[in-house]
Amino acid sequence: MEEIRVLVVFGTRPEAIKMAPLVKVLERTPGLRPIVCVTAQHREMLDQVLEVFGIKPDYDLDLMKPGQSLTDLSVSVLTGIEKVIRSSGCHLVLVHGDTTTAFMGALAAYYSQIPIGHVEAGLRTYDKYAPYPEEMNREFIGRVADLHFAPTVQAGLQLAAENRIANVHVTGNTVIDSLQWTIQEKFNHPLLAKLDRSRKWIFMTMHRRENWGEPMKEVFEAVARTAAERKDVEFIYPVHPNPEIVKLAGEILGGKARIHILEPLDVVATHNFMARCHFVLTDSGGIQEEAPSLGKPVLVLRDKTERPEGVEAGTLRCIGTQTERVYREIAILLDDREAYRTMAEASNPFGDGYASEHIVQIILDFFDL
Repeated sequence: MEEIRVLVVFGTRPEAIKMAPLVKVLERTPGLRPIVCVTAQHREMLDQVLEVFGIKPDYDLDLMKPGQSLTDLSVSVLTGIEKVIRSSGCHLVLVHGDTTTAFMGALAAYYSQIPIGHVEAGLRTYDKYAPYPEEMNREFIGRVADLHFAPTVQAGLQLAAENRIANVHVTGNTVIDSLQWTIQEKFNHPLLAKLDRSRKWIFMTMHRRENWGEPMKEVFEAVARTAAERKDVEFIYPVHPNPEIVKLAGEILGGKARIHILEPLDVVATHNFMARCHFVLTDSGGIQEEAPSLGKPVLVLRDKTERPEGVEAGTLRCIGTQTERVYREIAILLDDREAYRTMAEASNPFGDGYASEHIVQIILDFFDL
């Protein structure tokens, strides 16, 4: 059989972090040829990841525009990837997770009657607005995918409960694979010289659409209060470049002692700051998987998560966004050694670091190679 051309589609920084190790395994696998298409849904943050992993896209759609609505972006991604599918002559399209890029990429492949592989399939909250629009993007992809690469047993069981029984494979999460590329024993960053190593560092991210406005304001107020009252703590906060987030962070956290507001970090810096922090405060999906692999407790700034395995294992705790609760939960992990130890030493449910190899073998079997 001819060489199988695998079109790997992604557009955001988290997608790139999780798809990059898979691209590298595809590159070294006889019989398979990866064709990388990026939409640049995140431009600068995406480019940082591509540089770290040494990946040069075959197609760069560069679709993101200031103030673009979800509808505008969806139309651009759908039409752009449809053209790439036609010109590349691909035999399989791989998409990742829950982004607009992933959903529209899968839809374009479906319209072209090309098999679809869904990496990180089966995550659910069953609340269509949390996370928004990601929850429904995942469900829509699940309806058209031909290969479902579930990161955990629970994700696989959720697909089975939706009658997605055929071609569901539990592979682990490729984000664990990426840590093998990024964690450095001798990591350097200008901020390290400013941080007091006797203090407890809290690594923080917050960017999700459903948290814009009042929820984000409440979390920032809890962080500002903690930093003002406790001299044994420092917050490290790389701010998402969305102008609304930058503005609010500057108003509430800017200029405060022991709160370090940074430009977005590349994947190497992000992973290495997490590896050196005391714990993580985030509304990110991917970080809920990355931090436990580094032995770091995660306080999740959401009321619910599509990664319940982490909650059940004890590595994650969903704390919402209300000021008083966020303040209280931060204090618990700072002061209660047993509560901290229980979370830090909990078993990581997200894989063995070989998810990409598992996925590639399944693709080879799918095409009888």
